[in-house]
Amino acid sequence: MKKQILLFVASLLCIASGFAQTTVQTLLTENKSNPIGIDISSPRFSWELKNEARNIVQTAYEIKLIAPTKSGNWSTGKVNTNQSVQIPYTGPALQSNSKYQWQVRVWDQSNQPSPWSVPVNFQMGLLQVSDWIAKWIEPGYQEDDKLRPSPLFRKSFNSKKKIQSATAYITAHGLYEAHINGKKVGDAFLTPGWTAYQKRLQYQAYDVTNLMQSGKNAIAVALGSGWYRGIIGFDNNKNVYGKDIALLMQLEVVYSDGTVEKIGTDASWKSGIGEIRSAEIYNGETIDARQEKKGWKLANYNDGDWSSVVLGKQTMNNLVATENELVKKHEVFQPVKIFTTPKGEKVIDFGQNLVGWVTLKVKGNSGDKITISHAEVLDKQGNFYTENLRAAICQNTYVLKGGEEEVFEPHFTWQGFRYAKIEGYPGELNAANFSAVALYSDMPQTGTLNTSNNLINQLQHNIQWGQNGNFLDVPTDCPQRDERLGWTGDAQAFSRTASFNRNVNSFFSKWLKDVSADQLANGSIPFVIPNVLGEGASGATGWADVATIVPWNIYLAYGDKRILEQQYPSMKSWLGFMQAKSKNDLWNTGFHFGDWLFYRPFDDNDGSSAVTDKYLIAQCFYAHTTQIMINTAKVLGKAEDVPVYEALLKKIKEAYLKEYVTGSGRLVSSTQTAYVLALEFDMLPASMLAQAAERLVENIKSYGNHLTTGFLGTPYLCEVLSRFGYTDMAYTLLLQETYPSWLYPVKMGATTIWERWNGIRTDGSFEPASMNSFNHYAYGAIGDWMYRVMVGIDTYEDGPGYQHIKIEPHFGGSFTFASANLKTYYGTLSSGWKLSGNSILIDAIVPPNTHATVILPAKSRNDITEDGKALPDDIKTSVSNNTNAFIQIEIGSGKYQFEIKRK
Repeated sequence: MKKQILLFVASLLCIASGFAQTTVQTLLTENKSNPIGIDISSPRFSWELKNEARNIVQTAYEIKLIAPTKSGNWSTGKVNTNQSVQIPYTGPALQSNSKYQWQVRVWDQSNQPSPWSVPVNFQMGLLQVSDWIAKWIEPGYQEDDKLRPSPLFRKSFNSKKKIQSATAYITAHGLYEAHINGKKVGDAFLTPGWTAYQKRLQYQAYDVTNLMQSGKNAIAVALGSGWYRGIIGFDNNKNVYGKDIALLMQLEVVYSDGTVEKIGTDASWKSGIGEIRSAEIYNGETIDARQEKKGWKLANYNDGDWSSVVLGKQTMNNLVATENELVKKHEVFQPVKIFTTPKGEKVIDFGQNLVGWVTLKVKGNSGDKITISHAEVLDKQGNFYTENLRAAICQNTYVLKGGEEEVFEPHFTWQGFRYAKIEGYPGELNAANFSAVALYSDMPQTGTLNTSNNLINQLQHNIQWGQNGNFLDVPTDCPQRDERLGWTGDAQAFSRTASFNRNVNSFFSKWLKDVSADQLANGSIPFVIPNVLGEGASGATGWADVATIVPWNIYLAYGDKRILEQQYPSMKSWLGFMQAKSKNDLWNTGFHFGDWLFYRPFDDNDGSSAVTDKYLIAQCFYAHTTQIMINTAKVLGKAEDVPVYEALLKKIKEAYLKEYVTGSGRLVSSTQTAYVLALEFDMLPASMLAQAAERLVENIKSYGNHLTTGFLGTPYLCEVLSRFGYTDMAYTLLLQETYPSWLYPVKMGATTIWERWNGIRTDGSFEPASMNSFNHYAYGAIGDWMYRVMVGIDTYEDGPGYQHIKIEPHFGGSFTFASANLKTYYGTLSSGWKLSGNSILIDAIVPPNTHATVILPAKSRNDITEDGKALPDDIKTSVSNNTNAFIQIEIGSGKYQFEIKRK
């Protein structure tokens, strides 16, 4: 009996210790799970520790990697470090088209190793131009230069052996959609994406093993003009990158006997045209199902009457592997209402302004033509409104072949819409036959935010959907009109907010490479990236500062030091441009957008328009970029650059004070934006800060507690107010419901962020259609304040990427609770607060291998309890900010609930 009891106790201890043992999960290679097609010679590995106990810290790790051959195997051995994010590979050279497996184990403070993680894979891409046996091919027939029907390419081949694996590498001049044996290759759309094509053309890699079959196989690829040669930019601009349309594809088949066969595009392929009669990003797509080449994607199809192909002369020196997440289908929306407008239009309301397309099912006669038009809003009479789309036609047209039920959706276009007008549909419109499919880059969702205020929750929804629709391979300004360009000002203003909602590490890393690629020789940054507007459209303050602001924000959000290393030459070059354009350290030359779309009342007779001197703004961003360069140089260990930039920053601020500030501290532009930028970028001496903050608040009050800021002032407005002790005013602005405010569009029924504060006026009329997007994410930058200040989730610079977490919630407004979750590379971080009777409850979850500083409003640690008890001795506290109003608490990983009694 005694022996049995001892065995029973021992088993309980084993179970208990098993639950407490640290394990490893969520292994990532270059921020992705099991990626295919990497061309980075030293990919980085990341993982999460899993252990719900408190104060879990990694003390060491060991990685082992299994290569296709034993000589390529690699092990780090035990490495004593707490680093678990973006560990660079340092083993033998990785080989093209080779698949590797790796796993990791860790030691925590118990000094016991975890079990080995479940192995994960990554596969290298084609690392040298010489790895490509494929040739560029173009259609062998004479193209219709006006409509440009989508070219079709096909190739049949035999696989006589048992197939072990197969990988397809594909890119195009234009867009492509590929099939093998009638099945779609991958689940992405609008590939190969949009880059600075002259210097960087991405190819995609796909595991197509499951699409292959023994014996005869067929590859079938359709192309669309896309960004490469389609209409893009203004004034019906097309052929920006070239007139050609071309395909490059290579299939690498590994047989079970170890032999490899490569099938590439070459002169043996065939070309033709089919049902896609035209496809343009702005204007939409026309599909005539009567022209379908039935069975053309299958191996037994007879292509004897197809044209040959022409071998192209396009370069391969610009080929790069895909770094960012591809555009994929996401949410599907069903009609919430089908109605007839006063004009007699048949319209479907999908309930959400989204980016993607309408999929329809229909049965009709051969030749029946259905046209789908798209709109974001209805006019004040309730009619379909498209004037704000400008020159973009935004119509998809389908011609039926007749007979059985047919399903239509486009391939090489997309629309931004909530409403769809249907013309030519045979019979009554039935909701079951229509759906709206959302398309956006497949960035993992990382952040959620919830509050006691439903209007703010809708605002958060709108911010997220503004990001979804406009993060479509590049960060576009808007997704619907004849623009859809990578405007740099919008991207920099929203970048920190974006990093909360979704993991945008790879998304921005890819796009920033295009910023560098399209940067002018003199250091100037174009207005849009990729640049389709020409070299003259460049160098505007607050827009071009994307070169420094976004890399720094991404570093803070993800601890990604490589992005700073990657962008540092571009950052230096942009700063050098401003230096060259300045005289006596004052940058007051050149074109600038200024505080774009600031508050301007109609028929402004008394000067209420919030006009901020553009050169004052330029001087502030000149200083901000210089400060970022100081910070970046310190992170990268570039000690020689630090004193140079520190001296420059001193001169920039001195010039600012001399030119734009009176002796009493008043700015020459007495606008909210002027004071916000001066305070946010530390342009003023300490003696002037309090009065400047007071002037800002008085200005807000003079407008009836409304904001008046535009694109450049808005992101920092509430941040500055909270920083200088005016959180109550920040809440007042956040909760303001009348124009101009964040909640005015919400009250008007918005489901995304608008370009203008009053895109729809109170009487239902519109702002000028020449510039009135209803899906334009820039003003959604308030999300940054909601996460970092209201809920209180932030990261310290000494532990970027939320390794050293800051939790400092700010209570206020009429809220009774606010909470947020953020999926970091270490695990899920959360913070939330709730007013409960005479107490404030603060909940926090700190991921393993991180630690947090919690700052709470209390005079001493005795005023705070944790889990209903006095703070334990192992939780260290101190007075925060040298005041007696806040207590700073240091905690390790784990789950906590603090309670403060309300006075």
